[in-house]
Amino acid sequence: MLSMPTIPSTQGDIVKVQQIEPTNEAFIDRESKTGCHNYKPMAVVVKEANGCHMTDVEGTVYLDCLAGYSAVNQGHCHPRLVKTMMEQCQKLTLTSRAFHNDQLPVFCDFVTQHFGYDRVLPMNSGVEGGESAIKIMRRWAYEKKGVAVDEAVVIFPKDNFWGRSIAACSSSTDPECRINYGPFLPGFVHIQYGDVEALKKCLAEHKGKVAGFYVEPVQGEAGVILPPDGYLKECQKLLHEENALLCCDEIQSGLYRTGKILASHWDDCQPDLVVLGKALSGGMYPVSCVLGPEEVMSVLTPGTHGSTYGGNPLGMAIAVEALKVLEEEKMGSNSIKQGEKFRAALNELKSECGFIVDVRGRGLMNAVECKPGYKFSATQICYLLKDERILAKPTHEHTIRFTPPLVINDEEMDRLICACRKVFKACN
Repeated sequence: MLSMPTIPSTQGDIVKVQQIEPTNEAFIDRESKTGCHNYKPMAVVVKEANGCHMTDVEGTVYLDCLAGYSAVNQGHCHPRLVKTMMEQCQKLTLTSRAFHNDQLPVFCDFVTQHFGYDRVLPMNSGVEGGESAIKIMRRWAYEKKGVAVDEAVVIFPKDNFWGRSIAACSSSTDPECRINYGPFLPGFVHIQYGDVEALKKCLAEHKGKVAGFYVEPVQGEAGVILPPDGYLKECQKLLHEENALLCCDEIQSGLYRTGKILASHWDDCQPDLVVLGKALSGGMYPVSCVLGPEEVMSVLTPGTHGSTYGGNPLGMAIAVEALKVLEEEKMGSNSIKQGEKFRAALNELKSECGFIVDVRGRGLMNAVECKPGYKFSATQICYLLKDERILAKPTHEHTIRFTPPLVINDEEMDRLICACRKVFKACN
C-alpha cells in the first residue's frame, strides 16, 4: 500500500542548495540523489560549450561528436543565435496562442517558402511534432479520404524512434519502449525498413484504411541505417496510388545533417508531410514543426489541436535565424565534405581493425558498427575516445554514432580521425 505523502516543512521558505564541488563525480553524485534515473549519460559534466567544443566542470575541453543528437548543427552557442535570443527575450517571449504575436507570421512565411509547403504547424519538442503529424494524418484520413471512424492505419518501419510519448512507444518495436507501458494505441502497424515490397503488401492488407507512412529517411537511433537509393520516392508512389500520405521524420536527419536541407531530397522526394525539430533552433530553445500542403493541413481548425508554447515569439525568432545561419554559412556543403573525409579515413581503418563491421552514413550523420559481443563494447570504446577528448555516444551497444556540429573544420576533423585511429587500433 502506498504511504501518504507529507507537505514539506520548508514550503514557503527559500531553499538553499549546498554548493557542489567542481568535479564531474560530485555533480553526478548530486544529480543521482534527486534526479530521475531515466538516462545513463557518460561520466562528464559539461559546463560550457562553443562551436564544436564542450568544456567540463574540471576544465577539460572535448570535441563534441554528438551535437545534442543533431540539435546543434549550427555549433554550440552560435553568436547570431545568442544575439537573436537576447534581443527577443527582452521584448516578448510568450503570449500563448490566445493572442497573435509579431514573430509567428514571419516564421510561417519564411519556413513554408524555404521548404516549399503551403502551411506549417509550429510546436516545441520533436515528439510533439511527431504526435501532431500522426493526428493530422488520421484526421485527414477520416475527413478527406473517407476512412470509417476509428479504422485509420498509420504504418511505421521496425526499429523506428521518434520519442518516448505513449504514441511513440506504441509505434516502436524496441522492448524498452514497450515493457510496462501498455495498453498501447491501436492503428499502428510495422513493416521492414527499406523494403518497398513490404509496404506494398501492407497497403494491400489494409486497403482503403491507410492514412500514411511515418518514416525516418535515415534511422538515427537504430544506428544510422540508410535505406536503398530511391526508397522514399518509390514508397510515395505506392502510397499515392492508395491515396495515402508519406510523412518523413526529419527531426535528426534534416537541416543539412546529411548534406541536404532534407535527407529525403537525396531520393529526389518531396514528402507530403515533414516533421522538423532539434536544429530548427540550433539548440537554443525547443522548436519543432510539421509542414504540409493546404489540402492536408486544413483539417486542423480552431480547437482541434494546440500548444501553449507552440509558435511563441522567442522560439520563432530563433528558428528563422537558425535556418538563415545554416544557409548563409553553407553548412550543407561542409557536411558533405567533412562526412566524406571521415568515412574515407574510417573505411581505411576498417581493413586494419577486424572488429569493425561497417562504416556508414551520409554527410555528418555517420556510424561505426562493431562486432556484437566483441571484447570491447561500444560504450567502452566511447570511454576510450573520451580519454582522447572526443565525446561520442553508442547506440545498441555495438554501434557508435558520430554526428558533430556542421561547423567542424579540417583541423577538428583531423583530430577526430586521429583519435579514432589510435583508439580503434588499441582495441583491435
